[in-house]
Amino acid sequence: MRYEQDPDRTRLDPYPAADPTQVRPVQQPGQPAPPVGQPQYAESVAREDGVVEEGVTDPDHRRIRTVNITCTVINVICALFAVVLGLHIVLVLGSANPANGFASFVDSWAQNVSLGLRDLFTPSEPKLQILFNEGLAAIVWLAIGATLTYLIRRFAMPDPGRGRSVRYHRRVVR
Repeated sequence: MRYEQDPDRTRLDPYPAADPTQVRPVQQPGQPAPPVGQPQYAESVAREDGVVEEGVTDPDHRRIRTVNITCTVINVICALFAVVLGLHIVLVLGSANPANGFASFVDSWAQNVSLGLRDLFTPSEPKLQILFNEGLAAIVWLAIGATLTYLIRRFAMPDPGRGRSVRYHRRVVR
């Protein structure tokens, strides 16, 4: 395998093109589409100055991106609820002033996201009650986020059995 370095490139090209104007063919109208899951070659441009640009599009790119964004939003929301519950535990264990605006805001928010687990355990010490109940609620929120993310990725992502791999590239030859 020979390696050539283009002065405008930042990496070695293991498969340099013999002729920079030869690129993979673009699917023309009327030709059959490639099989599902196979890359579709975008338009290749060979300009007069010798620049050749070739891109590969993935038919599932939009769906993959939407699934990733959705899962990220779910994870951020669930983690935020868990952080609020953890912050409330720290404030209660540290004996924060309940009349303080920040402490009362965190307490009201923690009460709304505690999933009804505020009175599950009833030890005699009120600080232990907050620790156990809201700690369990924080763990449940993290489990909810992980479960939803797993299920969404499992059923909404394209089938991995089709030999998917990263197919994005851009080749520029000058």
